[in-house]
Amino acid sequence: MSTEPETPETTENTGPGTSDGVPDPGSAGPDPAGTEVQGADAGDGGTDRADGADTGAEGADDTGGTEAGAGAGAGRSGDGAEPGPGTQDGSDDARQGNPDSGQHDGPDDARQADPDSGQHDGPDDARQADPDSGQHDGPDDARQVSEAEAEIAAQRIERERIERRKAEKAAPIESGTKLSGRAADLLAAVRAVESGGKPAAAVFAEPEPEAVRRRPAPEPVRRPAPTPVDAARAPAAPAVGTVEAVGRVLSEGGAPQALALAVATALGESAEDRLRADPWQLLRVPGVRPEQADGFARALLGAECGPADERRGRAFTVWLLEQAALAGHTSLDAPALTAALAQRGVPDPDAALRDALAEGEALVFQDALDEPGAPAAGGAGEDEAEDEADGEAGERRPVRVLVGLERYALAEESLADGLARIVNSVPKEDGPAEAWERSAAAARGSTAELIRAVARHGLVLHTGGEASRCEAARLLREARGLGLRAWAATHSPLGRGAFAEADGPAAVTVAGLLSGAEGPGRDADGAFDLDLLVVLDAPQLDVETAALVVESLPDGARLVLAGDPAVLWSVGPGRVFADLLAARICPHVASRVPDPGPLGELVSGIGVGELNQVEAPGKEVVIVPVRDAGEAVHRAVQLVADSVPRAIGVPAEQTVVITPGHGGAAGTRVLNAALKERLNPGPGRFGGFDPGDRVAYSPAPGRTLPGQVVKADADGLHLSCAGVPVVVPRERVDGCVRHGWALTAHQAVGGRWPAAVVVLPGDAAQALSRPWVYTAFGRAERHLSVVHGMEQALPRAVAEVPAKPRTTRLPALLAPQAQDGSRPQSW
Repeated sequence: MSTEPETPETTENTGPGTSDGVPDPGSAGPDPAGTEVQGADAGDGGTDRADGADTGAEGADDTGGTEAGAGAGAGRSGDGAEPGPGTQDGSDDARQGNPDSGQHDGPDDARQADPDSGQHDGPDDARQADPDSGQHDGPDDARQVSEAEAEIAAQRIERERIERRKAEKAAPIESGTKLSGRAADLLAAVRAVESGGKPAAAVFAEPEPEAVRRRPAPEPVRRPAPTPVDAARAPAAPAVGTVEAVGRVLSEGGAPQALALAVATALGESAEDRLRADPWQLLRVPGVRPEQADGFARALLGAECGPADERRGRAFTVWLLEQAALAGHTSLDAPALTAALAQRGVPDPDAALRDALAEGEALVFQDALDEPGAPAAGGAGEDEAEDEADGEAGERRPVRVLVGLERYALAEESLADGLARIVNSVPKEDGPAEAWERSAAAARGSTAELIRAVARHGLVLHTGGEASRCEAARLLREARGLGLRAWAATHSPLGRGAFAEADGPAAVTVAGLLSGAEGPGRDADGAFDLDLLVVLDAPQLDVETAALVVESLPDGARLVLAGDPAVLWSVGPGRVFADLLAARICPHVASRVPDPGPLGELVSGIGVGELNQVEAPGKEVVIVPVRDAGEAVHRAVQLVADSVPRAIGVPAEQTVVITPGHGGAAGTRVLNAALKERLNPGPGRFGGFDPGDRVAYSPAPGRTLPGQVVKADADGLHLSCAGVPVVVPRERVDGCVRHGWALTAHQAVGGRWPAAVVVLPGDAAQALSRPWVYTAFGRAERHLSVVHGMEQALPRAVAEVPAKPRTTRLPALLAPQAQDGSRPQSW
């Protein structure tokens, strides 16, 4: 039994999404499974997040969701919910006239005149004159109204709309007043199903006709140079005056002035005015908790502050969606989101959600589920619509109502459109079919299958363990032999070693490829100047990075996404690789090359939920039992500094230590301090670092570059990361660089070392899952030592704790492609 303190810190809980005594939204609902915050450890961008810690946003579990709405396609905010009065309400074939808005909500061939608006709502060939407006609504050749009169009438209508909006804000908020039409019906249906009632039949109108359903979009407009991932996540520093003004507001509200720079960065030049008008905007700063924002608002607003303030409801809605993104979700089920709002003390969650939608802070979608009549993922409730478009009773169509942030909604839709373009395009005629077949015939097994699939299709998925990388390398060599401009991109620079040996500069990192620092560069249209791109470590692609990659591919180029589906998912939101595998829209080649030796046997068993004892005559796998965290740290240092170099022949600089989190008695902080004292003692005169220190540098959230300190000067801290010199400005050192002898599994993913020491103290049992153990154990090439104090918790985690689900919209967006039966689905 372990003897750790009663409240050990095994994972990071300083950032948003950790419990800290605050109710977890994920606990609202029948199955409150917390979602794993996979990555972005403190070294990954300065925010400490746990490898496996539950976030406060885990209202995302599908089991808490009740799906309502109708329609086969995926919709944006105008396709299933109305953000506010006067906007369009749903699909063109189901709009209704809004007598208050002065705008038409009906289809062009069935519009109705609005006697109050002074605008026509009918078709051009049947417009009616409005006697009050002074305008003529007849055909174009009979109009007598001047441009000045039309402008005056338009201004009058706009003023009336603004006055109505102000009156609505001043009046008490009543259920159903923020939305109308299909949006209000959808939310009403959600409430009815939750309470055990039957939703109104009017909600489930016939679905959109085939002509208006979502279809693959044409090629997006090319930008000269898409924004690199790192640049998009590193906004420019705000002006000094803005930071000082924000500091004064923070002082008035009792918040620390140290937050001034972060607030000014998050809110922009008008940060002071925005913060005074809405103190809960403080929640947009990473690391700020809802209770802290409430205290700031009370100090700033006094008696005007209350839990029912609509500003508070909007801010909490956005905050929960952002926490869900940290946990990997691109959207949340509407019932789970309202349950989480109720747990956070929002008196009327429905009104808060409607207000956030009306103000454009969030978007609502209704997505058809995969199969008619099939239950929703995770056991969520479902609603079904009758399809009678042909006058006959059709199949029952279950749908779900999701709410998400615009940022991730646009990324998912862009990714789906780009994938459809690649799947439906014909690959370039870059060589005769006979040449491809000769290359395939020279290979064997699944390698030959991969070459044949790439020859015939624009998008191919390739799965397998570490040994399967040889197949991707063979494909790259064969393609280059045929004259193709072929490149491979890895998640980490540590993962391109085998490719560099065989293909020189043909292997780059995904970040370097997007930024233009590595790879073939871009053509005149802004697309990658290549014919074939093989993306390795594909499970590490979040939805935004994947969208940038796909958008940047030229017409006719081939894309291969390759990786091990059993490893930890991406740090950012989405599960792109897993969603594509499930969608079956392109060929999927599964490697049959096994990982060799006892280590391969051990890791392969973990992948299927079995922790087996393996024969290791060469000490490839060693189990080191410990009683507590203190002993675990002592034995880990001893293994790295003495035992592994002496018995296995792997020096300390080629051994990595992996542990579940940064905090705790055996986290990366404690382990790195002990390893530095043993391997490279020094005063830490360069911001805590000395020349020769091993470090983990995180230029952006989700990216970790292992490196070594070279020196420091006025320019900053000089590092060598995978042989590439890097200079980190001194103001960024504290947030982007940490010691790197010991890493988390998320920091280590994408790389391998000759030896790995995995530290598993007893107090870290709840942080473990099968993907975590699979990833950590798989980082070793020759030797694995497991410092083990978990007793039966480790085999239980491997057998019973799979990856926690993520809520995404990509499967629904890819559904039209999956329904096309003309394409082979697997190999």
